[in-house]
Amino acid sequence: MITKSTKYATRKKRHKSIRQKIKGTSERPRLNVFRSSKHIYAQLIDDVKGETIVAASTMDKELNAENGGNKEAAKQVGELIAKRASDKGVDNVVFDRGGFIYHGRVEALAEAARENGLKF
Repeated sequence: MITKSTKYATRKKRHKSIRQKIKGTSERPRLNVFRSSKHIYAQLIDDVKGETIVAASTMDKELNAENGGNKEAAKQVGELIAKRASDKGVDNVVFDRGGFIYHGRVEALAEAARENGLKF
């Protein structure tokens, strides 16, 4: 019997492979991105301590995003995460695309974060 893996399973496999190669520290935390059909989430994670430094998403009341599932909302989240990171004194990060393809909303978030001061 031929079994076909789901999109979710293949994404989790890609993410596991990526996570074996990158690790966030307090000097250079990991910028993790998660994309759902309705929203996009980003957080800076210190893997050594096991804690989230900063987080932002389209669900934040500060953004007032009408539609969280488009590129414009992803740009706003990228700007917000960069602003919050600079408030905490973080400039350099390691980008973790979470097994998602670097295209569309993930790319828009990353480019907006770069334009607002994050280096990765």
